[in-house]
Amino acid sequence: MRTTYRMMGLADYITLTNGLLGAGAIFFIMMAVGDLQQPYQDGIKSQYIWAAQLCIILSMIGDVIDGPVARRYSKRRLLGGSLDIMSDCVSFGLAPALLIFVLYGRMGEATPIWTLFLAAACCWVIVTAMLRLARFDYEKGSDYPWFFGLSSPANAVFLLSLSSLIWLQPSTGIGPGLSTWNCELCFGQGVEKPWFDFLIIPGLFISGGLMISDRRLPKVKHGVPMWLSVIAMSTLLAGTIIQLRYTLGEFPELDEAAGFTTFVLFSTTLILCLAYIIAGPAIVAKESD
Repeated sequence: MRTTYRMMGLADYITLTNGLLGAGAIFFIMMAVGDLQQPYQDGIKSQYIWAAQLCIILSMIGDVIDGPVARRYSKRRLLGGSLDIMSDCVSFGLAPALLIFVLYGRMGEATPIWTLFLAAACCWVIVTAMLRLARFDYEKGSDYPWFFGLSSPANAVFLLSLSSLIWLQPSTGIGPGLSTWNCELCFGQGVEKPWFDFLIIPGLFISGGLMISDRRLPKVKHGVPMWLSVIAMSTLLAGTIIQLRYTLGEFPELDEAAGFTTFVLFSTTLILCLAYIIAGPAIVAKESD
């Protein structure tokens, strides 16, 4: 009788690493919550937030390479499918949702109605990611050159870029004057303007809905979709690394320049994600002709 170890291939070890990176992101998120007695912005330890985001991005990269590795080096994948689902649930469902809840839950400064809606939106993303992955496993990935619904890694890219843009917007130096929106019903009195925080909740609900939709989106294995996905991942990774090094004090001279640079990088990622979602069905239809 084979042991569990002998049932594993090289790609399975990559998948396990992806899952551990998702777990590492959750550990960093917990470390990011500092002194709850301090004001919201001072209580969040930003370096751990960016470290958590970096873990999720590295897990995405591992998710991209484990498929080709499995096809080339693994004769049989006895555990691969199940491991992929569990790893993706942690790294692309639970970790991004928890990251967003910690950032925009405002550590108790928000009113109960905002916290309730934010929690519901984050839970919606987790549930829809689980459903998306279960359907993918049921359909065995399908032989079609497209996905039914937004894949969980692509959804994580979308959420991380949107969340990062909202989080950085006041620190770029271009925030004042763009938005004077303030919602005392959501954030209470005496709280700094939340700028565009309110966009995160519809973003969560929309992204979750896209994951369980029947919208046909091309697989990013070749052609233009592949190169656009490479650019999107690269800009997201570069922006996260720059911001992480800045919060660690390695770029003290950059100040607002660091915020503006990462704002541009994350904007590029988000625009490419939206282009993929909007133009995806047309690309699929063209490739099917």
